[in-house]
Amino acid sequence: MKSKLTLTSLVALFAFILGAGFNNIAMSDVPAQAPSGIKIAVVDVNKVVSDSKEVKALKAQQDKKKDELVKWLETVKTDINKQSTDENKVKLAKKYDSELAKKQEANRKDYTAKLQKIDKNISNIINQTAKAQGYTIVFSKSSVLYGGDDITSVISKAVK
Repeated sequence: MKSKLTLTSLVALFAFILGAGFNNIAMSDVPAQAPSGIKIAVVDVNKVVSDSKEVKALKAQQDKKKDELVKWLETVKTDINKQSTDENKVKLAKKYDSELAKKQEANRKDYTAKLQKIDKNISNIINQTAKAQGYTIVFSKSSVLYGGDDITSVISKAVK
């Protein structure tokens, strides 16, 4: 019985010492090294996207479409107000509501398709650049606290 207690105490002591050792390593200021053969990069994807000419053009296009829609809605309002009876106003409003829903859906689909194309393009550029520079892993900069080579500027220049 005493040998089981002694063995259990030794195992517990060993686990404590081992845990304290790992804790000291984890808390030290010495940067962890990636295993050999692994080269890690980070990319500030938000910056790449905001700097992208394609994204800026898409935003400008969306603003233009929004302005056109506002003008159209003003025309619709005027047209509805010109109607002489409430019944005609309601009929016309329903017609225009249907048109508005179609226009909004078409704009949403167009925007989504273009945004997906831009996203795919940026992802391909990150992938190609990372491979060309010998990186095996690329993380989003927002998810990394420390470490990795920042290749954001290289990616931003490659993204048009």
